[in-house]
Amino acid sequence: MSVDLALTLGQLSPLLVVDDDDVFRKRLALALEKRGLMVRQAANAEDALALCAEAPPPRALVLDLRLGALSGLSVLGALASWPTPPRVLVLTGYGSIATAVHAVRLGAHGYLPKPADADEILEALMRPSAGVDDRLASASLPAPSLARAEWEHIQRVLDDSAGNISEAARRLGIARRTLQLKLKKFPPRT
Repeated sequence: MSVDLALTLGQLSPLLVVDDDDVFRKRLALALEKRGLMVRQAANAEDALALCAEAPPPRALVLDLRLGALSGLSVLGALASWPTPPRVLVLTGYGSIATAVHAVRLGAHGYLPKPADADEILEALMRPSAGVDDRLASASLPAPSLARAEWEHIQRVLDDSAGNISEAARRLGIARRTLQLKLKKFPPRT
């Protein structure tokens, strides 16, 4: 590890990993600790906000989008009002351009789709400018397919419904079970 990289990594400590998937969160935290970072962990939004209020506050967060009752976007919104908000990387398995843009507007430094390894996460956190990962938004991408447009619309409605599947199904005009089946599928390619 070079001296420049070590200094940059030191600027990210302490780092908070927020993910409701216990296995993923613990493995990512261990991988980041092996790279020299001091890492804390939270399984939900409430615990994340409590850990952010403790001293020393985290300088960086790896934040899952879906955390149960509160979404990662609500954590991001709460941190945006801080005098010096931490650097936040949103990490999700439910990637859509709409949620990526929303996260960046709320103050996220970047946005990566899962699966992402520790090196990809650190690279995204150390980038000098905020932005959406190239895998999600590129000027050269063709227009999305109908299936992809439907997926992104469902994600927007679900986000507007604060993650409430019953409310999102009502707004979409489909059965709740149908929506659940659509959400279980991987997002379609463009």
